[in-house]
Amino acid sequence: MIGESEATLGPGGSHYRGIDTKLKEFDMPKITAAPTALIASLLTLAVPGLAHAADMTAATVLAATAGEWRGELQYRDYQSDRWEGLPMTVAVVAQPDGVTTLRTAQFDDGPKAGMVTITTATIVDPARGTAGYAMLRKGRAVDAGEARVTSFVPGADAAHWTLVTQERRQDGDGMAQVRETTVRDGDTLTTTKDVDPEGDGKTGWLPRNRTVLKRVG
Repeated sequence: MIGESEATLGPGGSHYRGIDTKLKEFDMPKITAAPTALIASLLTLAVPGLAHAADMTAATVLAATAGEWRGELQYRDYQSDRWEGLPMTVAVVAQPDGVTTLRTAQFDDGPKAGMVTITTATIVDPARGTAGYAMLRKGRAVDAGEARVTSFVPGADAAHWTLVTQERRQDGDGMAQVRETTVRDGDTLTTTKDVDPEGDGKTGWLPRNRTVLKRVG
């Protein structure tokens, strides 16, 4: 879990539901679960021709996000059908084991909620093809789970790649498939959360929220 997907409050503490509101649907292809062996290979996929190609894995590129980032936590405003944003800062610390990162995100949620701090621990398991996480936020229960790594597409180096995870989890008042797509393009890191609610009689993914960050340190 790269983004702050459990953030549910908009400016002034108003409730946007995932930022968790059901939002206008748009068609995107679903990503289905891949066999464990295939997922494991995705986690260790290397880029031919790089001097350290064997080190190009989902775990190592996430570790390479260590540092300071600044940008926005964005949500889709239901009434205007536009992306709105809250300024945020993010600090990522890679752990010595090479597969764990600690991410601290902060954003001002208005005069009622004040400054929000979300701390997320993420651990990648290449053998199982998963990314486990635990998110901590004052006043809320610990949010922990495990997502499948369904796609890892490396680019020219550790600063260019796309990582997709998917899991079944609570979303608003019901269960849903939740997909997070993280794209790093140099000093820009964007994570988009989409959901496919169960039992709604519809197909396709709905946008929930996204973080758009620039490296500053």
